[in-house]
Amino acid sequence: MKLKRVVVTGIGTINPIGNNIAEYFDNLDKGLSGANLITRFDTTLFKTKFACEIKDYDPAKYGIDKKEERKLDRFTQYAFIATGEAMADSSLDIEKVNPDKAGVILGTGIGGIDTLFQEVMGYFEGGCIPRFSPFLIPKMIPDIAPGMISMKYGFRGPNYTTVSACASSTHAMIDAFNTIRMGKADIIITGGSEAGITIPSIGGFNSSQALSTNNDNYMTASKPFDKNRDGFVMGEGAAILIFEEYDHAVARGAKIYCEIGGGGMTADAYHITAPHPEGFGAMNVMKVALEDGEIQKEEVDYINVHGTATPLGDIAELKAIKSLFGEHAYKLNISATKSMTGHLLGATGAVEALACIHAITSGTVPPTINFETEDPEIDYKLNLTLNKAQKREVNVAMNNTFGFGGHNSCIVFKKVK
Repeated sequence: MKLKRVVVTGIGTINPIGNNIAEYFDNLDKGLSGANLITRFDTTLFKTKFACEIKDYDPAKYGIDKKEERKLDRFTQYAFIATGEAMADSSLDIEKVNPDKAGVILGTGIGGIDTLFQEVMGYFEGGCIPRFSPFLIPKMIPDIAPGMISMKYGFRGPNYTTVSACASSTHAMIDAFNTIRMGKADIIITGGSEAGITIPSIGGFNSSQALSTNNDNYMTASKPFDKNRDGFVMGEGAAILIFEEYDHAVARGAKIYCEIGGGGMTADAYHITAPHPEGFGAMNVMKVALEDGEIQKEEVDYINVHGTATPLGDIAELKAIKSLFGEHAYKLNISATKSMTGHLLGATGAVEALACIHAITSGTVPPTINFETEDPEIDYKLNLTLNKAQKREVNVAMNNTFGFGGHNSCIVFKKVK
């Protein structure tokens, strides 16, 4: 069976440094920090008091009225907004799409966790009387966002959510890629969404010592590759990509951003939260992704790393890159854009996929910001794109995302030839 080619024909986002694609790409190039003090709840008793929230968020600006807002958790709202932008960008004529060969595959890590928390708290505050909202379950379940999106656009093809912690949206994109190249669909709305700046998620990640607690310097607290990094900064938002079969896109005269080069999925099989110290799983997933696309290591120009600014994770991932790429590792650009957006958990892979696409289409590699102090355990002969964006031609870009449970995923994007 000859596999079909898959391209990206539409993109959209809402995230801490951009409420649309244009803002996001502009602020990536500028190296803007999306961190701010948390406004969603009182953080007095929390170890971490800051996160990367979406700025000036008003659902009404995006056509979500009060009635609809009550029915949708924020993670679904974000997915709707980013999908609307991506669909408009793709110029798809819905009337000319075969709905049975158009689907929605999204990723999320914790779905409607805030809805669940609010309803449970309401139960106890109401004297343990079970007066739950009829919208509790459909607001909370992780698969609701693709379900709602399919209803809006009438897409009757594959429809589900991948849940694999912070690797979720990259797994979703790889599934979308495989579905199309095997001829099971012509078009897939893919990516991810997360609304994780909540009491239970901030509290839970604090307890696991995963979050930065640098409250005095919160604007620069996300510090990948810096000696003083002390954990990740929570982010929120969504990123959506329209994946389309190449001939289908060409036939309708679609704008094509890039082609999907390959995808890899592996497991560390090591520890519930920590990466393997030598980065074996990370190395293997990059190797699998390149082999999947028959891409040589020397062809890769840029890697958007998982780079969460945790003490162990950053070192392990760089070891993996050096082990796989050898001398070519020193010719790559590497950057950790979580230094700007924070860590969007299950949506992070999709948000960073857009950064890869921007690097390919603009010839600008986004920076790793907030770097100040060298860590003796990190090799700075590697080009970590520190503090300032760099111009270079990018023909092939990779995006790594890893999740609690040892989940590893990697997707490759390349210029269309």
